[in-house]
Amino acid sequence: MSELQPRLAEEEHGFATIPMGEGWPRGLVPVATFAEEEGASVIALSSILEAVGLDHNGGWAKISLGLHSALDGVGLTAAVSGALAEKGIPCNMVAAFHHDHIFVPWDRREEAVEIISKVEIA
Repeated sequence: MSELQPRLAEEEHGFATIPMGEGWPRGLVPVATFAEEEGASVIALSSILEAVGLDHNGGWAKISLGLHSALDGVGLTAAVSGALAEKGIPCNMVAAFHHDHIFVPWDRREEAVEIISKVEIA
């Protein structure tokens, strides 16, 4: 296992949006949110997005890196996304305070973990 220590979440995730000015559905428990001009982007378990009635783009697996990354670190995102891109795996990278998280297509999750585990960083 690489120093990145990729950890695969067990449940499928999805991306949704809540238009500006609309309230949040009761029961929504986001994994991440981001405020954009159009409204709030929300990442949550697909099962939760379905339960609260939000249209969403589902079918994503969350891979969290066990490595404690620095917000001002250079090259981690490029190394991981580049390795996945070489194998034709799309990814959405989310940098949080302590760890980075990568969302990849659900049906390629195991392959993505294997690729990430081989990434070497300086």
